[in-house]
Amino acid sequence: MASQRDIEQTVDKLAAAWASLSRLGSDLTENEWKTPSQLPAWNVQDNLSHLVGFESDMQGLPRPDHTAADKSHVKNAVGDSNEDDVDLRRSYTGAQVLKEWNSITADRLNTLRSAPLEYFDEQSETPAGPSSMFEFLQIRILDSWVHEQDMRRVLEKYGHQSGPVAEHTIDRLIRTLPIVVGKRAGTPSGETVVFHITNHVTRTIAIAMQEKRAAVVPDIPSSALVTISMDSDVFLQLATGRATFEELSSQVAIAGDTELGHKIVSQFNMMI
Repeated sequence: MASQRDIEQTVDKLAAAWASLSRLGSDLTENEWKTPSQLPAWNVQDNLSHLVGFESDMQGLPRPDHTAADKSHVKNAVGDSNEDDVDLRRSYTGAQVLKEWNSITADRLNTLRSAPLEYFDEQSETPAGPSSMFEFLQIRILDSWVHEQDMRRVLEKYGHQSGPVAEHTIDRLIRTLPIVVGKRAGTPSGETVVFHITNHVTRTIAIAMQEKRAAVVPDIPSSALVTISMDSDVFLQLATGRATFEELSSQVAIAGDTELGHKIVSQFNMMI
């Protein structure tokens, strides 16, 4: 069971992520709301509509009786549900979606701050499989911040790129690097790959191949088979499939075995 302190810190991060989205939305014109984003078929407004729909589900509100007509870009069951939420709100103005967002997040925070400890230990179906409500909320922090950055990036209204919410998300994405280095890229046994993430969120991670399995190791070696460096927003875009290595290659530095480095970064997408 999660501790009271862990729960409070988690809810504080959600509150910070949601407040930042509200501040961003309050400054947008209708044309800005309708700006295409990096996600296929989604504009800036659609990113927030998705979050409204998801938090409405988390609050236990009934699903809307609506099915999107075009789901040709949808890849899985989660995306199928998301598309219905987004399509329902495509006739709304950005201001209407923002009003709904402010209302549902206020309700969610009230629920989370008044819930007993047992609520956070309840089992739930998450996008990453069955887990506790507490673990689901860790994913909600990530999802909220990633979509905030999706909105900011295409509008060139950069902000909220550092701090606890940003660090939480980058650290969650880092968890899947061993899969990329080992299973996807096939890094040779006994070798180490080092990642330098810079700028807004800074991290140095060493991943070693140990008996054909990749794992994060505490010591950074003086020499590694490959060293890959990029700033945290480039890392975010690659890790979430917002852009490809080919599109961002000028912003990624690879030293050592460049062929393996290219193979690793070309398979970076960690999102379902």
